[in-house]
Amino acid sequence: MATPVKVYGPPMSTALSRVLACLHEKDVEFQLIPINMSKGDHKKPEFLKIQPFGQVPAFQDESITLFESRSICRYICEKHAEKGNKRLYGTNPLEKASIDQWIEAEGQSFNPPSSTLVFQLAFAPRMKLKQDPKAIKQNEDKLQKVLEVYEKRLGESRFLAGDEFSLADLSHLPNTQYLVTAANRAEIFTSKQNVGRWWDEISSRDSWKKVVEMQKSS
Repeated sequence: MATPVKVYGPPMSTALSRVLACLHEKDVEFQLIPINMSKGDHKKPEFLKIQPFGQVPAFQDESITLFESRSICRYICEKHAEKGNKRLYGTNPLEKASIDQWIEAEGQSFNPPSSTLVFQLAFAPRMKLKQDPKAIKQNEDKLQKVLEVYEKRLGESRFLAGDEFSLADLSHLPNTQYLVTAANRAEIFTSKQNVGRWWDEISSRDSWKKVVEMQKSS
């Protein structure tokens, strides 16, 4: 019997929730090991052996350790190609290249402004930190420009990399969830017909609903 993979970190982490969604999509058994970052668990020597940068998530599959959420997701999909959602990372080189280019778009174009907004709008109030109105406005403008590209693309295909849900779409779930639900910025997405339709569809997947429930109960 295969040993469950281990995932380290709090479910509230956007990067960790990306990995959790992938594990649920692929029906891969896992053990979630909480990391209390407020107590400095992520800076302890035993954790740094798995995640040398002292961040989350960290991932362990027997003797293998990985620490970047998008790379972890690719690994899960490649190792468990025949499990769960078989189309999550494509089935041929062209599909994988298309998925990869939109994962790169998420990481380089979508993630920087959306992560700043998630911190400013969702986490800063919880941490009793002062918000930066200038940063909020600048990054809302940047995100709108990115979503204009997405709006055009999603008018041509059902999902970002084609007509099948993939890692490209899944990678957008964590930040968008916070912006829609905790930051009261749903209109950024719903004001665009194709982006709104896409968000409704990807956020309704059972895999993501399970992650949201894990966040609520953590």
